[in-house]
Amino acid sequence: MTGPSLCVFCGSARGGDPRHADDARRLGRACAAAGVAVVTGGAAIGLMGVVADAAIAAGGRVAGVIPEFLERREIAHRGLAETIVTDGMHARKRRMFDMADAFVALPGGIGTLDEIAEVLAWRYLELHEKPLMLFDSAYWAPFLALLEHMAAQGFLRPAALAMCETVDDAAEVARRAANAGGGA
Repeated sequence: MTGPSLCVFCGSARGGDPRHADDARRLGRACAAAGVAVVTGGAAIGLMGVVADAAIAAGGRVAGVIPEFLERREIAHRGLAETIVTDGMHARKRRMFDMADAFVALPGGIGTLDEIAEVLAWRYLELHEKPLMLFDSAYWAPFLALLEHMAAQGFLRPAALAMCETVDDAAEVARRAANAGGGA
């Protein structure tokens, strides 16, 4: 994919609050409007499918990176501009990282937590300086409280708390991704 890109980590479920799907739609449309390509986990289900469908419907570009075992379960999104099939979850995360100029986590489960935590760990270890955003400050408040607890207990440098910001506006997430990718 050419141009700026945003890796979107999010649930393969929609969750119990319809607001989460609404936010995913807004983010997909905002990325398309800003000329920011979306990189997802490649599934057609859950918030992952919602954000991809919204970006595509608004004329945006979406790439998906899906492990072979999930593609075999027939949950791969068939309408993406590009689908990359990997041999496992670790390869998937690495490929998504390589394709992205910035990252955002929408609400999700253990997989989403794993993805954003790994990218945050890489940033903490100074392996990259790509922006990390959490979309929906209310949803992510417990995660941020855990990070603050880790810092208070001496297991995390306090500077790490500023490495992952909450952003509740889809257009702002897209703007930051565009800027990270050298866009306007």
